Amino acid sequence: MRAVERALRQIEIPGREPDYAGKVRDLYDLGDSLLIVATDRVSAYDVILGEGIPGKGRVLTQISRFWFEKLRGLLPNHYITTDVASFPAPFSQHGSLLEGRSMRVRRAKRYDVECVVRGYLAGSGWKEYQASGAVCGVKLPPGLKLSSKLPEPIFTPATKAQEGHDENITFDRMASIVGRPVAEKLREASLRIYRAAAEHARERGFILADTKFEFGERDGAPLWIDEALSPDSSRYWPTEGYREGVAQDSFDKQVIRDYLDSIRWDRNPPPPRLPDEVIEKTSRRYEEALAGITGSPRPR
Repeated sequence: MRAVERALRQIEIPGREPDYAGKVRDLYDLGDSLLIVATDRVSAYDVILGEGIPGKGRVLTQISRFWFEKLRGLLPNHYITTDVASFPAPFSQHGSLLEGRSMRVRRAKRYDVECVVRGYLAGSGWKEYQASGAVCGVKLPPGLKLSSKLPEPIFTPATKAQEGHDENITFDRMASIVGRPVAEKLREASLRIYRAAAEHARERGFILADTKFEFGERDGAPLWIDEALSPDSSRYWPTEGYREGVAQDSFDKQVIRDYLDSIRWDRNPPPPRLPDEVIEKTSRRYEEALAGITGSPRPR
């Protein structure tokens, strides 16, 4: 079974420790640029799980590269290259380890907000709508159901939490954090990118239900940073079989969340062990997303 294949939860570069280790990715400071290395770690409910998902880091990196290259005309982004041979030492000496899961990017000063765009009603947006009829202060028509398509995509920002959960906020609250002129630019850029990506996804048989972006400032202008429309930052559904009023089959780690919910995990560390079949199914879903969105048959 694929579930017993080795997942790279830790990437070790002799003589060089990461300058920052996140839930999934390790960052190395290269001066005016950064090296982002995507591991196979996986988190659920903000807890890093004990098992990894084989190939996940390569899938995330290749999907992000695809979108950064395809949509670079809409807004400058931080992507430079994924060519390991062009990385500085010692990284260039570890091609077998870093190939397909590493990306050199331009440095930027990050805006501390999540720029979320929703085209369909799901997740925390659905819960907020049920309670108030609005999402992040955006009033929505009555009578919408779980997974309903919205009349038009909406911008629903969130805080960028260092610990715990991100918090949905209004646009005015976002403007108070980054300044209104910047907030307006980020809202416009987010909606523009989402619409273009959703159209491509539709042509490939996917619904891009929602996604989140991160931006930074470089040379006085916004730069699209972090990851790009990956299954970890976006909710993709298959177009075939879509039906409003019910939860959709997602191309992401929803398989893991469903399992953890089924055993009534309290969402506090330590996390329970994931069965091999859950790991295998999750890995397969990530690869299906890569193949469907980019046309690439498998991680490389």
